[in-house]
Amino acid sequence: MTDSTIWWLFAGGAVIAELLTGTFFLLMVAFGMAAGALAAHAGAGLVTQIAVAAVTGGGAVVMLYLIKRRWPTDATPRADRSAVLDIGELLTIDAWAVDGTASVKYRGANWTVIHRPGHEPSPGRYRVTEVVGNRLLVEPVQS
Repeated sequence: MTDSTIWWLFAGGAVIAELLTGTFFLLMVAFGMAAGALAAHAGAGLVTQIAVAAVTGGGAVVMLYLIKRRWPTDATPRADRSAVLDIGELLTIDAWAVDGTASVKYRGANWTVIHRPGHEPSPGRYRVTEVVGNRLLVEPVQS
């Protein structure tokens, strides 16, 4: 079996492993193994093939890591309007308890409401910004 065939088999194995785990990092390693196979096709020695595979795969992994690090992280699912339909809904709170909570009738049930830190709880209109367990986190509506 030739060196290039071994490299292609390893690259295929890495692609299969990537499909089973769902990470792009193994795909970058497979890319490096494919570069090693191309180096073998070009007639390079084993040490050169390994160096080409390591530099290409390692470089691809580092580039992917840097690119993924620059992407903004998603907001928590409990604050995502597409996941929690209560986000953005308006409530009227008549009175706050001493512990900083309020109880409101919302969607046919009683809910406990907590205010976002930094906002002074006072009666009025509030917008739901997050659902924390079975509590609604709210902030005042700017008029």
